[in-house]
Amino acid sequence: MNLSSLLYPATVRAHVQLDSKKALFPYIGDLASRALGLDAGEVSEALLERERLGSTGFGRGIALPHAKLADLSGVRGLFLQLARPIDFQSVDGLPVDLLFVLLSPLDAGADHLKALAGVSRMLRDEKVAERLRGAKNDEALYALLADTETRDAA
Repeated sequence: MNLSSLLYPATVRAHVQLDSKKALFPYIGDLASRALGLDAGEVSEALLERERLGSTGFGRGIALPHAKLADLSGVRGLFLQLARPIDFQSVDGLPVDLLFVLLSPLDAGADHLKALAGVSRMLRDEKVAERLRGAKNDEALYALLADTETRDAA
């Protein structure tokens, strides 16, 4: 899994203060706008549309919101560590505190699925999730994600 092609330091945030799922998607849209030059409203709405189909919270406090957008040249990721878990209607009923957001071009069928599978596999590792939850700031969180990628490649 090549996270360096998906994530940038500007798309990784630690200790994000949000109190609901409703507040999450506008926050992600704003972050995607600032870090990736995307339209905040379009990102937020695309993620909400996907979430209406069913929760992207896959359990153990982790969610993988994802959407396809017209204005992307490749698959991009954002990672959020929430200060406090929020209700996400996850399959196991647990609130979510780790989110890996995937944004893909409209025509990125195989690349989108490959990225979803790789990120999901990485986040299902309990040791990885524990380290991500313990990160103290954005830089440490990004370093952990980059380090996970390096170890997985070895």
